[in-house]
Parts: sequence; structure tokens; C-alpha cells
Amino acid sequence: MRYGRMSGMKRRARRWVPPDPGRRATGQRPPDSPPRGMPPPRRYPWDEQEEPPTVPSRDRRRPRPVADERPSRPAADPPTTPPRGGQQREPGRPDDPQLPRKITVTRVAAWRTRQLAGNAVALFRRATTADGAGRSGLSRLTYATMMNYGADAAIAVALANTLFFAAATAESRSNVALYLLITVAPFAVVAPVIGPLLDRLQRGRRAAMAVSFGGRALLLVVLAMHLDDWLLYPAALGFMVLSKSYNVVKAAVTPRVLPPEITLVKSNSRISVFGLAAGGLIGGVAAGFAALLGSAAALYFTMVVCLAGAVLCLRIPTWVERTEGETPASLRAERTDEVAAARRRQPMGRHVVVALWGNGCTRLLTGFLTLFIAFVVKANTEGSPGEQALLLGAFGAAGGAGSFLGNTIGARLHFGKPDQVIIGCIAAGLTMAVMVALVPGITVATVTALVAGTGSALAKVCLDSVIQRDMPEASRASAFGRSETVLQLAWVFGGAMGILLPPTYWIGFGSLSLVLVLGMAQTALARRGSSLLPGLGGNRPLRPGPPATREFSTVRDLPPRPRP
Repeated sequence: MRYGRMSGMKRRARRWVPPDPGRRATGQRPPDSPPRGMPPPRRYPWDEQEEPPTVPSRDRRRPRPVADERPSRPAADPPTTPPRGGQQREPGRPDDPQLPRKITVTRVAAWRTRQLAGNAVALFRRATTADGAGRSGLSRLTYATMMNYGADAAIAVALANTLFFAAATAESRSNVALYLLITVAPFAVVAPVIGPLLDRLQRGRRAAMAVSFGGRALLLVVLAMHLDDWLLYPAALGFMVLSKSYNVVKAAVTPRVLPPEITLVKSNSRISVFGLAAGGLIGGVAAGFAALLGSAAALYFTMVVCLAGAVLCLRIPTWVERTEGETPASLRAERTDEVAAARRRQPMGRHVVVALWGNGCTRLLTGFLTLFIAFVVKANTEGSPGEQALLLGAFGAAGGAGSFLGNTIGARLHFGKPDQVIIGCIAAGLTMAVMVALVPGITVATVTALVAGTGSALAKVCLDSVIQRDMPEASRASAFGRSETVLQLAWVFGGAMGILLPPTYWIGFGSLSLVLVLGMAQTALARRGSSLLPGLGGNRPLRPGPPATREFSTVRDLPPRPRP
């Protein structure tokens, strides 16, 4: 009897009782929970659609599902507003990649990789098309400029171990002069000749930008086939000229694709940030090609980047070709409004001239650092290519980080007095130059590169804000093109100093400090309406007046001056 009662109790204990989802006893653990101290099993999206739990019924052949006690709610209505960035989702397009039918570790890893890549691409598109940039065409200009930054970084990596940089280590005056010609000539050619020519280009700006990429692609084929002879130099010269030509046209095109939600300052900073990021990424890929397959493979990869840039230039909207009613800007201060109208030029005001002088000083500093430090490192670490690459890489990374930091700060902050910010950037660069002259070393020079990159980016942001604020809308695009040519000439002067001076810290940075003192004094005097150089100072109105309404075909059509 006792045995039968125990058997019945055991049978009743083995009977399964469904758990109450609304109550759990103290210390009671769910039957499917892992042991204590172990993390719960990872859930994937396909685990969300599980079959409901079942309980045994009287008829064991058909289990009865447990009703869900959670209150049911109607499905949410689809959103009526488009997603951020102005991009509509395509109908029927899934947000995530298709789930694998059979779950394996390899398939799960591949699915997760595709999902992360898709999310990264979506985030990138939202960032580039934010604030109306997708509708205005600014995002397409950003893509093309990213290819320009990437091509410049890739060719620098590809030519690092070729004859092009061998002239930098030579001690003969002829090789130094040749290197000066190859490095500085592109800027000297672009500034006085190509810059104004492209600025006057009324039609075909997209084609001009695409041709700059296509020409570079052809020159890269020549470079890859002539890495060991002197034909390398003219091909590299042409590549640099076309690269700087693109920058001039881009400066004139940017105001024409500006969305109404943001300013020119923010748009230029955004383009620079995306360009620097693309340059680092594409330069890294080119370095991998150069290390594994040689410099020729890296040059062919750069050619592919240039071809992609040419295609992206042709995708820029066609309204950038409309130039009706525009007036070219002029750096010279005209005597009267009648003379300016006769020449059909819009003179720049004092604020713009002050910003140009200040930016010229910061570009001179960056040009000097770019070439002078290369000579110093190669002279002090001769015979150690690994150490040279490490030091030059750290120096270049510091300069790039400074540019990225300056553009990021400039895009987020608003400077009420840009003249003071520009003078402060010059003062910071001058302080670091004096410090390197007194305490020579590559460490202090690297910090100087960081400060110089940040100051140059901030000064350029201030210049953009001054041009947008002071220049009439009809002359704004031309003013950006003219300012770009001035900055390139300043880089030429700094690069020439870096090559011609001996590779000694105190001599090079001492001379640089003297030039920066003169440039800072000229900027301060131009701010007050005076100048160290006649005709190139601030003896002009603070802001240019509106363009004259009356048009004169020649100077003879001007009204005669009243006699006293």
C-alpha cells in the first residue's frame, strides 16, 4: 500500500505543469536558462519568430498552444516623412541582407559582415546627403573631391621609392634645382595662368574637372611604364598641374551647389573632412599594393581612382554651368566704381584682403614644413630607409590630423571676428617655429606640423566665411577661385624656402620665423588700412559695394572727370 502511494506521488510529480508567465517563485529558474555564471545564448533575427510553446492536452496527438497573455496592439502605421538626408527608400528593397536558410558559423559571419557593411554605407550616405546636400548636388561634388584627395595620397605613396624622390637626397645643386622645378612648378603654373583661365570658363566646368581626372589617368600609365628613367619627371609634373587645376575649378563650383540649409563655411569644411578621410583610406590601400606588388601596381590602382573621379564629375548637376549675371572678382582696388564697371570686375574689400594675407602666411608655413622636414629627415637618417619612412609617416600623420581637427572645429563653431582668429593662427605658427629653432628635433617639428595644420584649416574657414559675408553673390564663385590661386602661390614660396635653405633646424626655422613676422605685420597693417607693400594692403573699403548698374564697354566710354 505504501509502495503504491509512493508510485502515484511520483507519477503526479512527473506530470508537467505549464509555468505561469506572470509569476515566478523566489529562486526558481526557467527550464531553458543556462547554468549560473554563463552568459545567455546569443539570439539572431531568425530566433524572433519561434513557434509558441505547447502544453499536453487530453489528446496527446494534437498539442494545444498556450495563448499569449500580452495585450495585443495594432501595428504601427508606416512613416509619412522621408528618412533623413532626403533619400527615399526603394519600394520592396529589404533593409538587411537575406537570412541564410541553413545556419552555420560561416554563413552567420558572412551575413553579419554584409549587414555591417550595409549599415556603414547607409550611414555614409546619410552624412554626405545631410542638410539638403543630396538635392543640391553638393554630395556628388563631395564624392568627386574625395577621389581627388585619394589620388593625391595614392601617387605620393606609389612614388615614395622611385626616382622621383631620389632627387631629394642628392647633394648636388643641379638635382636640388630639378627637384625644385618638379615640386614648385605646378603651383607657379596654376596660379598665374591656369587659375584665371579656368575662372573665366563660363561653360564646361564639369567637363574640365573630368578632363583633369582623365589626363591624370593617362599620365599614371606613363608613370607606371617609366619608373626608372627621366620621363617620370614631366609625367609627375603634369599630374600635379591637373590636380591643382581641379582644386581651382572646385572652388568656383562649390557655391553653385550650396543647399540653402547650410553655409559655404560648413560645406567647405565638410568636403575637406570627407576628402582627408578618403585620402587616408585610399592611400592605405595604395600602400598595400606597393608593398605586395610594387610601385607600378599602386600607380595602376591610382589610375582606377582617377577614372572613378572622372565619372563622378560628370554626375554633378548641370546647373553649375549657369553663369548668367555673374561678375568676376579682382584683387586690385580700383580707383572708382566707373573703372571697375568698365573692366567688369568686382574689387575685393579690406576684410577679404586681410584674410588672404593671413591665409598666405599659414600656407607658407605648411609648404615650408612639407619639403624642409623631408630634407632634414633624409639628411639625418641617411642609410636607414625604415627610420626615414617612420619619421616622415609620423610627421605627415600629424599634419593630416591637424587639418582634420581644424576643419571639424570650423564646421561646428561660428567666429564673430575672423580677422582676430586668423592673426591668432599666424601667432601660433610663429611661436612653434621659434621653438623649433631654439629646441631642434623631429618631435618638436611634428608638434609644429599639428599646430600648422590646425591653424591653416581654421584660417581657411575664416576666409570662406569672409568671402561669403562680404562679396556679392554674383562675384562669390569667382572670389573663391581667385583666393585659391593666391594660396597656391603662398605654398610655392614656402616650398621654395624649404628646398633652398640648408637642412639645419636653426637656419631653416630661423629664416621662416623672420618671414612669418613680416607676414603677420603686413596682415595687421592691412587690417588698419595700411600696408608694407604699396597697392597690396587694406587701403580700400571694408566691404565692396554692389556692382555698378551701368555698363561700359571700354574705358573710353567712361564719363569725363570733372576738372577742379
